[in-house]
Amino acid sequence: MDTDDRAIVEAVLNGHQHRYADLVGRYQSQIVNYVCRMLGNYEDAVDLSQDIFLKAYSALATYQPRYPFAAWLFRIARNAAIDELRRRRVPTVSLDAPLEFEDGTGEREVASLGPTPDTVYLEGEFEDRISAAVQALPEKYREPIVLRHAADLSYEEIADALELPIGTVKTRIFRAREALRRSLTDLFEDDSPALASAETS
Repeated sequence: MDTDDRAIVEAVLNGHQHRYADLVGRYQSQIVNYVCRMLGNYEDAVDLSQDIFLKAYSALATYQPRYPFAAWLFRIARNAAIDELRRRRVPTVSLDAPLEFEDGTGEREVASLGPTPDTVYLEGEFEDRISAAVQALPEKYREPIVLRHAADLSYEEIADALELPIGTVKTRIFRAREALRRSLTDLFEDDSPALASAETS
């Protein structure tokens, strides 16, 4: 796939601009899914994904073939999503932070259904409830787990996209899963084979 992507990029840069549609078709669904997870709104994700592909096209000459094209494209998508979130000033909260009430404090709970966070996430079931939990993750944990499951990137591609060591990426994904496990305890049992499989993938 990487070799094919590089060949298409080279063709576009050599004057065959129509070949760019091949890259858009290949990655559009992944980009929209990723941006939707980051922004929490599908319509906004579709709109922003169009800008992302335009930005990528304009910057195509700066792409360095020694890196996977997917990682380069998702780095552009990540920056666009972060810029949009900053523009909106959407607050993030700790899943462990207590909620303040007039008569005291209480633990934060995220209502959910289903077998495991990762299984539900991948299968698209109980979308709203899982999305709420993912949106509540701190940005540094939300980004890699969204890239892993919504965009289906490898650890290496995520490391390239986020410009982080691969060990850091693995650690953050692990901690994101643990945070989801704590906040969505009603989704699964600790010995769930689906979660165990996801955690080793």
